[in-house]
Amino acid sequence: MQLTIGKLAAAGDVGVETVRYYQRRGLMGTPVRRGGDGWGGGVRRYDENDLWRLKFIRSAQASGFTLEEIAELLALEECDDRVRVRGLAWQRIDALDAKIAQMTQTRAALARLADQCAASDKGPCPILAAFEP
Repeated sequence: MQLTIGKLAAAGDVGVETVRYYQRRGLMGTPVRRGGDGWGGGVRRYDENDLWRLKFIRSAQASGFTLEEIAELLALEECDDRVRVRGLAWQRIDALDAKIAQMTQTRAALARLADQCAASDKGPCPILAAFEP
């Protein structure tokens, strides 16, 4: 499989600029141009490994990993350091647990305000009052 950057981006469900950004960040390589007249012409071709890497990056991002952590995960994939990979996973789980706890508290507070708002039509709306500076 040989893909142009546009087809690689489409297959990875991202934009071309996202692929270029990952390349600038060192998460993906930039293949040499093939063909053309030698004066900057030609097309870069991407293969299955590039698509795998792009999808890995997107999947790891969806799990909340930072680009720095993803770079480390990609490096660890090559050396099979499962202890460090597990460590990164547990750090991400701890961060997700903290975010879930914070969102649960925020939800409960907003539900209380909505109940207070529904309880009376008099005076200022408790929801709006809670957001006043």
